[in-house]
Amino acid sequence: MALPMRVDLFDFDLPPDRIADRPAQPRDAARLLRVTADGALEDRGVRDLPALLDPGDVLVLNDTRVIPARLFGRVGRARVQVMLHRRVADDTWCAFARPARKLAPGTAIALTETFTGTCVAKGEGGEVTVRFDRGGADLMAALQAHGHVPLPPYIRRPDDARDRADYQTVHARSDGAVAAPTAGLHMTERLFAALDARGVHRVTVTLHVGAGTFLPVKVADTAAHRMHVEDGVITAEAATALNRARAAGGRVVAVGTTALRILETAAADDGTLAPFAGGTDLFITPGYRFKVVDRLMTNFHLPRSTLFMLVSAFSGLETMRAAYAHAVAGGYRFYSYGDACLLERAAPIDASRPSD
Repeated sequence: MALPMRVDLFDFDLPPDRIADRPAQPRDAARLLRVTADGALEDRGVRDLPALLDPGDVLVLNDTRVIPARLFGRVGRARVQVMLHRRVADDTWCAFARPARKLAPGTAIALTETFTGTCVAKGEGGEVTVRFDRGGADLMAALQAHGHVPLPPYIRRPDDARDRADYQTVHARSDGAVAAPTAGLHMTERLFAALDARGVHRVTVTLHVGAGTFLPVKVADTAAHRMHVEDGVITAEAATALNRARAAGGRVVAVGTTALRILETAAADDGTLAPFAGGTDLFITPGYRFKVVDRLMTNFHLPRSTLFMLVSAFSGLETMRAAYAHAVAGGYRFYSYGDACLLERAAPIDASRPSD
């Protein structure tokens, strides 16, 4: 089982100039830090990925598509910002609002002269529920026309036309994410062709990434942190392909923490997978015993974040602290538009030891 741990154990120093403002061009030109199960570090590139995997391995990609989920509107004369994070009905989304004090239940939000929403509920921490004046494809069209690319808060510039392409994976298929599954941003058709030639299989799953992924962990102990629910799907076809690959000795390589979380949510204790459709609030910290994922390709994450906690659970806290120190010293680029690492799963730690 996961261990309650002090959040400050997951802190580290990151110079601001290590935060990537734009992605590498082309996408697969990004750097890749290989971290082995025994903690050895090797500087490689994303284009080396096929050589680092074996025939029969299966690469699992998140095919969610990012929508223009940041909206600007008015309540009377006051400006408000609404950041969608989870769809709850055809015309209704949970969102984070700023300033939330402007949005009591029943408050109308003028997004344009012909596009409006209404606050129908209000929660904690700036969270509101907004019902729009349209749903389904009509709502998606309005978001495409009037919404903004939901760049993470650490990219301190307005979104632009280039971000509409840059902040979307080449394999995106299913509308619903409000944050990109960023490890997948490194994929290219050329890289897919090289993986195919190597005999590495590819499977897609869906997890609609929510804005909650960027929320800071404000508690002192991991046991007190609450994850926001994100919705996902694993099809029968995907589950069968993964079970077949594992039975034949192939390793499961998750591209991104989102792909990992939906797989671990759906997996039985023995690692077998069945079709899945629903929400997950799985919070992975050291002590968690992974059931199905053998390797993880992921970007470099924020200090004290749930994602750095996840990679520390996967490869070991001290190993990841050393890997991140190496990456900082070596000029790797961090966060959504940054470089990547390929992690091998460490042996599980003893969950019976006292917590830190």
